[in-house]
Amino acid sequence: MKIGLLAAGLMQGAQPDYLRTMAREVERLGFGTLWAPEHVVLFDAYAESKYPYSADGAFATPADADWMDPFIALTWAAAHTKRIRLATGICLVPEHNPLELAKAVASVDRLSGGRFALGVGIGWSSEEFKALGIPFERRAQRTREYIDVMRRLWSEERTTYHGEFINFDGARSYPKPAQGGRVPIIFGGESGPALRRVADVGDGWFGFNLTPDTAKAKVARLHALLKENGRAPADVEIIAAPYTQPVAPKDLKGYREAGVSEIVKTFRMPEREAELPKALEAMAREWVEPAAKLG
Repeated sequence: MKIGLLAAGLMQGAQPDYLRTMAREVERLGFGTLWAPEHVVLFDAYAESKYPYSADGAFATPADADWMDPFIALTWAAAHTKRIRLATGICLVPEHNPLELAKAVASVDRLSGGRFALGVGIGWSSEEFKALGIPFERRAQRTREYIDVMRRLWSEERTTYHGEFINFDGARSYPKPAQGGRVPIIFGGESGPALRRVADVGDGWFGFNLTPDTAKAKVARLHALLKENGRAPADVEIIAAPYTQPVAPKDLKGYREAGVSEIVKTFRMPEREAELPKALEAMAREWVEPAAKLG
């Protein structure tokens, strides 16, 4: 089992020296993946939307927190590492033009030597969509179409596409990713439709705010959906983030028994870069080492 870290490009992790040190240390200490979240804009209050991972629907991150573009943050991390996987956790795909997003993904994957995974979500903030001038409605359908477009752009020499949301003829998109059309697509979300997206077109699932028991139930449902689609459980990587759940390293075995292969942790980042190696070393002793013993 692996331990990932969700911190790149956020708050202190948006400082260049801090992010460089973080990337080097998590690689040295054996973390599995360095994840970068995405929001283009935040708001002081949300009149229409509720954050799905808090009891009161409030979003905990301050609206004036530093929050980098995840592709730029991960490119910086890629320049200072050689082995660790780099992933968006998650990219709000329907907020992007898929041709531009395909180019960004291909660029990061090429520069990292094929270490990139595209964590995907459909978004929860209607205010953010409205500010960007993008319809909030049918964002799930838009996401599926955009994924299809991008996979074709990554794998075909010339692409023609006519869908509900995007139309073009004879487009060439270069460079291709180092992984070609096989860049992993890891869907977030815990709802029935979210699990269906994973079973239909995903390479992985990133479940959020899960205990071992809730993860087990979701994974069982996902495996049933995969079977309906003629796919095997091994076709899909299972990732879980405890987030606000009060879990401890002793719970790793429960996650492993539920079928989870990577646990993604957040942590209280120290204010100063000089304190970061010590904080990450403590986290590695607490989480990375016992997870590695589980195989």
